[in-house]
Amino acid sequence: MAPYNAHYQLQVTRLKNFQLGTGTAFNFTASPSQPQYFLYKFPPDVDSVIVRVTSETVYPCSVVSIQDIVCPVYDLDHNVEFNGVYQSMTKQAAITVQKKDFLGEQFFVVFVIKPEDYACGGSVPFSILGKTNETWNLRRMKRLAVTVVPSIKGSVYVNAMLFSLLSFFSFYLVALVVAFVHYIRNQRKTLTGGISPDDGTGTVASSHPITTSMPEGSSYGAIDESSSSGGQQLSPLGQRPPCGSDTDSSVEEESDFDTMPEIESDKNVIRTKVFLYLSDLSRKDRRIVSKKYKIYFWNIITIAVFYALPVIQLVITYQTVVNVTGNQDICYYNFLCAHPLGVLSAFNNILSNVGHVLLGFLFLLIVLHRDILHRRSLKTNDTHTMEYGIPKHFGLFYAMGIALMMEGILSACYHVCPNYSNFQFDTSFMYMIAGLCMLKLYQARHPDINASAYSAYASFAVVICLAVLGVVFGKNAVWFWVLFSIVHVVASLGLSTQIYYMGRFKIDVYDSDMGIFRRAVMVLYTDCIQQCSRPMYMDRMVLLIVGNLVNWSFAIFGLVYRPKDFASYMLGIFICNLLLYLAFYVIMKLRSSERLLPIPLFCIVATAVVWATALYFFFQNLSSWEETPSESREKNRPCILLGFFDDHDVWHFLSAAALFFSFLVLLTLDDDLDSVRRDKIPVF
Repeated sequence: MAPYNAHYQLQVTRLKNFQLGTGTAFNFTASPSQPQYFLYKFPPDVDSVIVRVTSETVYPCSVVSIQDIVCPVYDLDHNVEFNGVYQSMTKQAAITVQKKDFLGEQFFVVFVIKPEDYACGGSVPFSILGKTNETWNLRRMKRLAVTVVPSIKGSVYVNAMLFSLLSFFSFYLVALVVAFVHYIRNQRKTLTGGISPDDGTGTVASSHPITTSMPEGSSYGAIDESSSSGGQQLSPLGQRPPCGSDTDSSVEEESDFDTMPEIESDKNVIRTKVFLYLSDLSRKDRRIVSKKYKIYFWNIITIAVFYALPVIQLVITYQTVVNVTGNQDICYYNFLCAHPLGVLSAFNNILSNVGHVLLGFLFLLIVLHRDILHRRSLKTNDTHTMEYGIPKHFGLFYAMGIALMMEGILSACYHVCPNYSNFQFDTSFMYMIAGLCMLKLYQARHPDINASAYSAYASFAVVICLAVLGVVFGKNAVWFWVLFSIVHVVASLGLSTQIYYMGRFKIDVYDSDMGIFRRAVMVLYTDCIQQCSRPMYMDRMVLLIVGNLVNWSFAIFGLVYRPKDFASYMLGIFICNLLLYLAFYVIMKLRSSERLLPIPLFCIVATAVVWATALYFFFQNLSSWEETPSESREKNRPCILLGFFDDHDVWHFLSAAALFFSFLVLLTLDDDLDSVRRDKIPVF
């Protein structure tokens, strides 16, 4: 690769420092025409070592190889990859070596300086060219320091496993204590006669939900009780028909129920009222709505199985290729804290995801406990359960628990061999978790008109497709960012329209183009221009304006700066929208004179604190598949917890706890409304 004919002299000298010691740094110089290699013998009491190599200069690009004691030694640029394991290197490299892999309990450490820097992210074909061959060869010299240190012992693995399991099993213990305390309190209330439910003012309300939903003196949207016989309206106390099981075959299908003319008429009038109450949007039969939301649970299980099996097969293949070829440039580990176990190269990154699985399962148990108590109350025809509080539908909660468990499983799969090709495994269920949380928040006050499981999961599929396209084309393709920004803005406007009009805004596809245009102009004039000073639905309008500004800002930012990490960029969009909606929900809840009970208040504070701490560790950036493997290794750092876990592992622990607390916030946020009639609970 020299730019001119090379004139050389062959010099043979005896190396005095050929064998490397343990824990002692050895400094030397290498060049393309002068590779170096040294011998290391395992001490009797050491089973595993880490070979750490550092250099003060980024270039020239070099290769570090660990090879068995064979002849010849592969120490040339074109054959250094033929034997053992190897890494490309700029400023630092680290390779974990186990004694069991070498029958002679010794190995060579080989250093090769590449004649060009392209493999390390440099220019092509040379990063530095001199006027003569001697100058070129001189500038390709690299000063290196190698240190061989013992790796961690087996007891550290055991301590790390115990720490991981006990840390999250403590959540189970706390959950048992809280459940026991609630059980004791409920028993005391039962013995003392309990507390009568009220409407929030101390009196029991029995008026009709629709007429009481209107401001005094107003008749807008009011319906006489006899005007419709098909709606599932709130019956007076004690007069509600017995409630069958969710699997009762006599229950009508939702589509049949929805297409009844009387119900359609009720929908159009009720949902256009200025002031809506929960009773207006919880008119469908509870069993039908419950079936609708259970589809979320069964569908996500199906998606998880069909998604996870190919992923597991693929990452096993990746790990096998790494082990067979010895090419450690395939996977982007933090090599200064990558502890192997069996065939796995970085067991610590996999173990740290156990929290998602354990806490996801615990959340499922908590939801199941609430579901069982709710079913028992329904079987006894408890009026308080059927007429008061937020309608209890647990399908979305079950889906959230499964999504949290799958996030842990797929994150572990990604960390088997983290790289450019499989990063979407780590983020796919993050999108679904954020989407399900937003759907659950919306469902609390809009149980009858929330999105179906089919449309929701279809939307998630589109998002994941865009994420894959963004990873593949997002770096340089301007057309992709233009297309994505248009889709983002249009989707935001379309969703805003559906939310603002409570799902009643429709454009007939059979209308002529001019008819559609005239209707859009009329709606724009009447709702945006004519009532600009005071929108009909003020609270919804404020939320949607802020939400659209946030999303348009994201779209403009992406179009202008085109961030390299598209998956994280899209995840940021989801998280910001979720936080915005949650903040709006809590503010509106407090504005409506509702309370935050101690448990949801504690969960909100814990969520904020744990998320803030987790994000600090997330942004430490110990590796980056957006760069070359050697450039990624420049960011590697030693372990910070128990000598086994690095910053990203701590992020796994804390993010699992933060998601768990976030789910508990959604589960308990409206517990204060359990004693309030639904025709007194406002919709926002």
